[in-house]
Amino acid sequence: MKLLLHPGYFLNIANFVGIAKNDICWETSGNYQKQTYRNRCYIATDIGRHILNIPVQHVGDKQGRQKYKDVKVDNFYHWQRQHWRTLETAYRSSPFFEFYEDDLVELYTTEHKYLLDFNLKSIEAICGCLQIPMPLENTSKFEKEPMDFVDARILINSKTNPPLVQEPYVQVFDDRNPFIENLSILDLLFNEGTNALTYLRKHNLNLKDA
Repeated sequence: MKLLLHPGYFLNIANFVGIAKNDICWETSGNYQKQTYRNRCYIATDIGRHILNIPVQHVGDKQGRQKYKDVKVDNFYHWQRQHWRTLETAYRSSPFFEFYEDDLVELYTTEHKYLLDFNLKSIEAICGCLQIPMPLENTSKFEKEPMDFVDARILINSKTNPPLVQEPYVQVFDDRNPFIENLSILDLLFNEGTNALTYLRKHNLNLKDA
């Protein structure tokens, strides 16, 4: 069976373990929810875990609901320039930053209108770096209890511990900070490079059939 996942901003390692080992269908039919990995990711800096947050326009209906596919990025703020500078500061000294930066910097120099489109582009860029196919299937309607997929949508929740026991790898600032689990896939890519896919496939999600 396929794994059902939410697209997010440079998804974390738990999500990419799922992507590396399963066929994927993207949940694109539900409502947008705040405080999730839909518009944020976490990286490692010299002072520890650091959030990168994409500002969005909150429009919604009278109940405050808004479809994920309709959420617009708030490009009034120069968030792309800020995020890229932060990534450069955090990872310029990592073993593989220069190897992958040309594949990623375009995301921060091209303005995107919709958050979902940008997130899918970020996932596509990582799949290219990992040399795996980009999953293309999307849901056509929202199902609270999907019958045809392994439901892994909980992985988008930034407040929930992921169902993953993760092996440590060498991180840039490991002389100052203990190992930080389940960061954005960018952290693994910049530190492990061509070994990143092997690392992902060595891990298992504690989900049925995943």
